[in-house]
Amino acid sequence: MRDSPAGDRADEVELAVVTMRFDASDAAGLNAVLSKYVVLTRMVDGCRNVDLCASVTQPGRMLIVQKWDDAAAQRTHFDSSLMVEMAESCDGLLASAPDIDLWDGLSAHDLF
Repeated sequence: MRDSPAGDRADEVELAVVTMRFDASDAAGLNAVLSKYVVLTRMVDGCRNVDLCASVTQPGRMLIVQKWDDAAAQRTHFDSSLMVEMAESCDGLLASAPDIDLWDGLSAHDLF
């Protein structure tokens, strides 16, 4: 817990944020794979949110941003069959390996 500016005690939220950037050799094919993955991932326990974005400045570049309850939920998902299926489905659709990063959600939270 930490003190809020008003002196109240607020529960500290543990949050894991993941970004996955993909550069497509087949943008339409990759969009289909990632769209399915995002929809299914939103239903996974511990998932707070998943968004799929397309770059305005880099054609064929897509970004997934995920928010997880905690690092354990995120790790469990990365070991899941859903994640493996998505990775295997990207075969032949990428110009290079995806860039995946894990972030500490310092101020990234959902409003309730």
